[in-house]
Amino acid sequence: MFVNEVGYLDQSTNSLQKERIWTKDFTLICFANFFVFLGFQMTLPTLPLFVEELGGNDQLIGLVIGIFTFSSLIMRPFAGHALESKGRRFVFLIGLAVFVLSVGVIGFITSIAFLLILRLVQGLGWGFSTTASGTIATDLIPQKRRGEGMGYFGLSGNLALAFGPTLGLALIGNISFTSLFLICSLLGLAAFILSSFIKYKEVDHTASVVEKKKFDVYEKSALPPSILIFFVTVTFGGIATFLPIYSLQKGIDGIEWYFFLYALALLISRTFAGRIYDKRGHQAVFIPGVLLIIVAMLLLAWLPSNAILFTAAILYGFGFGTIQPALQAWSVKEAPINRRGMANATFFSFFDLGIGIGSIMFGQIAFYLGYSSIYIVAAISVVVSLFIYIGMLLQMKKNR
Repeated sequence: MFVNEVGYLDQSTNSLQKERIWTKDFTLICFANFFVFLGFQMTLPTLPLFVEELGGNDQLIGLVIGIFTFSSLIMRPFAGHALESKGRRFVFLIGLAVFVLSVGVIGFITSIAFLLILRLVQGLGWGFSTTASGTIATDLIPQKRRGEGMGYFGLSGNLALAFGPTLGLALIGNISFTSLFLICSLLGLAAFILSSFIKYKEVDHTASVVEKKKFDVYEKSALPPSILIFFVTVTFGGIATFLPIYSLQKGIDGIEWYFFLYALALLISRTFAGRIYDKRGHQAVFIPGVLLIIVAMLLLAWLPSNAILFTAAILYGFGFGTIQPALQAWSVKEAPINRRGMANATFFSFFDLGIGIGSIMFGQIAFYLGYSSIYIVAAISVVVSLFIYIGMLLQMKKNR
């Protein structure tokens, strides 16, 4: 009897330990993710201003932003394979190193042509590092708490978003672009140092002894949530790239507060959205989140005052913060253990594709139709995602 009770207690203790989210390694990956995203977010609202200083127009601004995301998109399938063959450490540290070097050099560029080349290189590093970080976090989170854990992991990026754009815009009013991008590079270096202390999952070569496809660039089970995130992140291309310029044209200041309020709403949503997903599934979070984003886009298309700008920020933050961790958790839920890297690569490939297409497409729309038209088209894109999702639900119900 005593042995049984002790055995039961030991088993229960082990079970509780396995269910822990905040381990040392998970904390390290969150901090590393925070620093690299902080450096990245500081460049988002300032790069369009840098392109303008170099003599570029709206079309070139869209191209500079878009070419980065397409570059990272191309690298994600390779990153997914490398995560399973070369290991998490190799992919993550290589990606961070490339990102650090490329960001540091941006401020010394005097030609848009060279900037485009450098953005291509930067996208390679970003594609490797962010695919790896999401996979590493997935490895470290207990399966039954994956939605909650990915929500916490997402908080690290959201905290960076809360301070990054505001800090970048504040600094550029007092320092040169060269100094700004060097600071961003140093933040990436901090992420690199922290990442070197993580105990990574070992590569399981026996698990990868499966039939290899000739065209293996995505994980099929991750496609439904990946397609949905594509239509949602199209909106982000219009916000990150053109909203600072659009608000100035409207005579509305305080754009840094937009990003702060957006990030604050993201932070709050991440504290409960993941738990809702774990308990009730994606149906409970996707539709409400989509509706909030649609309203936010329509408000930006209108944009008569600061109050509307800030309201749109809060609605967009709650909507995106509710949807993104749920869809990412969904993308790895059905994937085999040895395909989690590719599942994350698939998800972020569509994530990047949405931003890239949005940035380039909205550059053309802004040039020919004006900035307000950007957000009408963005709202339509999210409506499309809603109809696709309803179709997916009906298909799932039919297959049961």
